[in-house]
Amino acid sequence: MLSRLTRLFPLWAILLSIIAFFFNNVFSSLQSAIVPLLSCVMFMMGLTLSQADFLRIVRQPKPVFVGVLLQFLLMPLLAITLSALLDLSSQLTAGMVLVGSCAGGTASNVICYLARGDVALSISMTVCSTLIGIVATPLLCSLYLSETVAVDSWGLLISILQIVCVPVLLGSAANYFFSSVTQRIEPWLAFLSMLVILSIITIIVALNASSLLEVGLLTLLAVMLHNLSGLAGGYFCSRLMGFDLRQSQTIAIEVGMQNSGLGVALALQFFSATAALPGAIFSVWHNISGSLLATYWGRRRDSLEYLLQDSDRSDISPK
Repeated sequence: MLSRLTRLFPLWAILLSIIAFFFNNVFSSLQSAIVPLLSCVMFMMGLTLSQADFLRIVRQPKPVFVGVLLQFLLMPLLAITLSALLDLSSQLTAGMVLVGSCAGGTASNVICYLARGDVALSISMTVCSTLIGIVATPLLCSLYLSETVAVDSWGLLISILQIVCVPVLLGSAANYFFSSVTQRIEPWLAFLSMLVILSIITIIVALNASSLLEVGLLTLLAVMLHNLSGLAGGYFCSRLMGFDLRQSQTIAIEVGMQNSGLGVALALQFFSATAALPGAIFSVWHNISGSLLATYWGRRRDSLEYLLQDSDRSDISPK
């Protein structure tokens, strides 16, 4: 029952986005709940991780390095290319590049978890890209926009520690010291995570309801293509470099899903409300596309594991 409800994640995301759009006053007041909700999801994901997961990343740093490199090379380049092809205004182009130059968002960790990807790799990439993004984001914006964008480096670092690192470490510690308890609640974790991320999507849509009305079809198309191209580019590039399916899917999610909230904040501070539109749309769209992808990949992995288990049972059955 729980797995069926979880697999319908994209449907719930779309329905709640529609409800939040029309009744935005009800949900927009919950803005302050976004960070605690994300921290809650990070804690639940930490409950599924063991020390061996992180030791494996330390022993095999190549996927993290390649994934972060793809993120900061591919996404800004896609942003400026799509903006030129679709002839977007300078302010909209600035917003696209800002989103493309940001680090991976924490929502990508949730989507990776629901896709049954490599969660330890996903979190490692988010942390590394955020730390590197302190320097990379303003440099990339300066390169592509000929403007210097100041970033609150210390505030960004504190934020990622609070939202990602601390909750995940606490969850991992709880899993280590209370493994018997976490094993009993583990079947509920994916469903609970889905409920929390749906709450976050609802709040984000409500907060950006008025901005979404102002957006043109070309801007919407540009944002959708930016996200989808990042997902596809991350997947196929990592497959070409020899990474396994699970790692490639994880890298794809990390590359295609950005910290668009930071992009919105920087756009409002250094450019204009118009420049913030791509980030606002990206915040909504990448959760919907990510949830669809997570459902598809998660379902395929479940089917494959079932077939393997069924094959094993056939091998040991009496002849």
